[in-house]
Amino acid sequence: MKMIGLIGGMSWESSAEYYRILNEGIRERVGPTASAQCVMWSFNFAEIEDLQHRGDWATLTTRMVDAARRLEAAGADVLLICTNTMHRMAATIEDAVAVPLLHIADPTAERIKAAGIKTVGLLGTAFTMEHAFYKGRLAEQHGLDVIVPNDEDRATVHRIIYEELVAGRILPASRDAYRAIIARLVEAGAEAVILGCTEIMLLVKPEDSAVPIFDTTALHAAAAIEVALAG
Repeated sequence: MKMIGLIGGMSWESSAEYYRILNEGIRERVGPTASAQCVMWSFNFAEIEDLQHRGDWATLTTRMVDAARRLEAAGADVLLICTNTMHRMAATIEDAVAVPLLHIADPTAERIKAAGIKTVGLLGTAFTMEHAFYKGRLAEQHGLDVIVPNDEDRATVHRIIYEELVAGRILPASRDAYRAIIARLVEAGAEAVILGCTEIMLLVKPEDSAVPIFDTTALHAAAAIEVALAG
C-alpha cells in the first residue's frame, strides 16, 4: 500500500473527513483490520485564513511547498491538498516535489463526465468561485461549462464557509440559504453542482439539491484510495 501525504488543517473539520473516508475505504477494500497508510501536515487555519484574506498568496505558496516537501521526506508516495482553494498553487507544489500530486478537480470532473453532464454549478470560497485556477482547469482540461452564483450569493456562500463551517457550526438557516442558491444555479442551467469547498459537505446533502451534487472531499479521498492500492 502506498503512503498518502495529506496537506490538511484547512480546516481540520474537513481534514478529519478525509481521514475517516480514507480509513473506511481501505477497510472496506482490504479487510476489517486494515487502515490507510498516511501522514498529515496540519496547518493552523487561523494563520492561513488571515493570509488568504490579506491576499498574501506568495507566503501561502511558500508554506504549502514546505509542507509538501516535509510530507515527501516523511515517505509520502502521493500528495493531496485537503482543500479546494489552496489548489491555486498546485502547479508550484508539483514542480517542488518528485512525488505526484492528486489534484482535487480531476476525480470530480471525471465523475461528472462519466455521468454525461456538461454544465455544472460551482460552490466554494470566493477565491475558488472567482479565480481562474479552478474553473479554468474544469473548462480547459475537462471541457465542462461552469456556472458560479451571482455576487450576492457568492458572498453568502463564502461567509458561511469562513464564519460557520470551518468552526464546526452547522446551522439550519445556512442550509436553507445554500438550498436557495443551488436552486438559482439550476435555474441558470446547471445540470449538477460541485461542492467545491471541502467543508460544504458538512452542510449540504443530496436531498438539498434538485440535481446531482458532487462532493469534492469524498471524490478526492476515493481517488487517493485507488492510487494507494494500485500496483
